[in-house]
Amino acid sequence: MKKLLFVFLMFVLPLAASAQVRMGYFSYNAILTSMTDYQLAKRSVDDLRLKYDAEMKRSEKEFNDKYEEFLEVQRDLVPSILRKRQAELQELMEKNTAFKNDAMRLLKQAETDALAPVKRKLNEAVARVGKEHGYILVLNTDNDACPYIDPELGEDATEAIKEAIK
Repeated sequence: MKKLLFVFLMFVLPLAASAQVRMGYFSYNAILTSMTDYQLAKRSVDDLRLKYDAEMKRSEKEFNDKYEEFLEVQRDLVPSILRKRQAELQELMEKNTAFKNDAMRLLKQAETDALAPVKRKLNEAVARVGKEHGYILVLNTDNDACPYIDPELGEDATEAIKEAIK
């Protein structure tokens, strides 16, 4: 992605020298995390995460209790009952692992679903600001993607984007 951006900028910068080309830049994550809709979506996902965590803890406690009980009585069990109890413990452990994996997958999907309209709203605001200000592109400065932007060729679009979201 950085190479593609670099190649694109190498073609755009010579044009910028000969014409009045303007670029905007902003931090996507900074604006996204400051949005009210983001906070609501995050809170919703966090509430769901707490529910899954509580269920996982309950399942772990159930397994640990059964395992401790098994350890206490295993010497007195006949071989067939011993194998049955070991199989029950193995099945319970596998179910707990499967539930944990499903919970992680479902939480990730819930977060993606909850943030999709928020990101769409932000992307639409970025597009509006880009058109209104006559930018040829709007750069996301997150993750050091653009460590330097010439202030004569680019301008900080953060405040304009924040206003467009409201």
